[in-house]
Amino acid sequence: MGAVLGIDVSTTATKAILVDPAGNVLGIASSEYGVEQPYPLWSEQDPRLWWGGAIDAIRRALDSAGLAGDDVVAVGLAGQMHGLVLLDAADQVIRPAILWNDQRTAAECDGIRAVLGPAHLVEITGNDAMTGFTAPKIAWVRDHEPDAWARVAHVLLPKDYVRLRLTGDYATDKADGAGTLLFDLAARNWSPEMLAALRIDRAWMPTTFEGPDLTGVVSVAAAADTGLRAGTPVVAGGGDQAANAIGTGAVLPGRVALSLGTSGVIFATTDRPIYEPAGRVHAFCHAVPGLWHLMSVMLSAGGSLRWFRDAFAPGEPFGELASRASGIPAGSGGLLFLPYLSGERNPHPDPLARGAFVGLTLSHDRRHLTRAVLEGVAFGLRDGLDMMILAGMPEPKLILASGGGTASPLWRQILADVLGASIATPVTTEGAAYGAALLAAVAAGWFSTVQAAVAAVVRATPASEPGPDAARYIDAHAIYRDLYPALAPSFHRM
Repeated sequence: MGAVLGIDVSTTATKAILVDPAGNVLGIASSEYGVEQPYPLWSEQDPRLWWGGAIDAIRRALDSAGLAGDDVVAVGLAGQMHGLVLLDAADQVIRPAILWNDQRTAAECDGIRAVLGPAHLVEITGNDAMTGFTAPKIAWVRDHEPDAWARVAHVLLPKDYVRLRLTGDYATDKADGAGTLLFDLAARNWSPEMLAALRIDRAWMPTTFEGPDLTGVVSVAAAADTGLRAGTPVVAGGGDQAANAIGTGAVLPGRVALSLGTSGVIFATTDRPIYEPAGRVHAFCHAVPGLWHLMSVMLSAGGSLRWFRDAFAPGEPFGELASRASGIPAGSGGLLFLPYLSGERNPHPDPLARGAFVGLTLSHDRRHLTRAVLEGVAFGLRDGLDMMILAGMPEPKLILASGGGTASPLWRQILADVLGASIATPVTTEGAAYGAALLAAVAAGWFSTVQAAVAAVVRATPASEPGPDAARYIDAHAIYRDLYPALAPSFHRM
């Protein structure tokens, strides 16, 4: 029956994986590229890097699996959310894409709240205006780059630029669309009120589809570039977090996924559009038809540990760094770490928030600091989880965790203790790309629904259970929660 192809257009690389009907990964490849930061708080990429990365990754994945393009029966797409790709009438890139972690748009967020009213904005979109979202980026280009604004004919999200190059079609999925702040959450489509408020032409916006829906087929030109067969179906797919939730099994109400990569994400599937009234956590459509999700995002999760390793233990493997920290008792000897190294998103939407070690004494060494970083990230994730529970999500009993950070037994145990839930890790580690492949598998007719696909092929390892340190972490987290309100005025003065 051939294979399905999942493509994940991430911030650092484009990944391609090939999956057979039993859910086995037959081939995998990724192609890396860089991020430009021309000014403080800015983060940009040339969209053409994604297409070049896709060509390279697809061809190498086919080679690694020993397959030809004719063996691929459908393609699914996932990718970094919230980015802004602007094209002119000839589909030429107008300016570098502004990425999800770009923080330049604080003034534009204030402007959106002023125009819509904070409460009404959340009622429409399920979200507050935050610097990472697409809508304030569009407003920034409108207000600061009039020459670029005058040329705009199409607005796309990152993975959908790759779709355009694959198929020639302008399309996006409901989950990625909801992450723009331009969606009517309940209606699962573009909000006429939001578009009008930001002076965005509806004709610029792509048609939206449910995750397993067909959006086009591989063109003759793209077939020549990638080695795929012309006419191969391409499905809508999902934003990376919704696709990752499928790849890890979070497709039923009450199922919670945790992604611990550069950023940290807690994702909970819901059967209706619920949101936190102040918009302190995200509420988006799921890539699974008819479902929604709540999501809390911290910007520097695994990124905090990478920063610490590079600054204080350059070249040391992460596993050894964590192993040494395991000899330090829970609580890190009274030391706390705030992981706001890139500002923060949930539940503190503050691009000027900063990282901090609090409680340092002469008795602390590198092991204490390492453990404090691991615990601080877990506390930040707990803050987001608490907001999701306040919005109406039941407290989770099982969390399906993926990402590089979950390779550490110590970090998994800290997460289980702090989050108060069992932590299981899916056997397949290619979450978003794997989820995109499963959406393609549904479109190919291998499974009747996304839920059936997940039930058939997604498996998880035994869980890490909350242990005796959980009670100690309740007290430590209470102190941690007091630190951001106390330090925020100083962060802003800095």
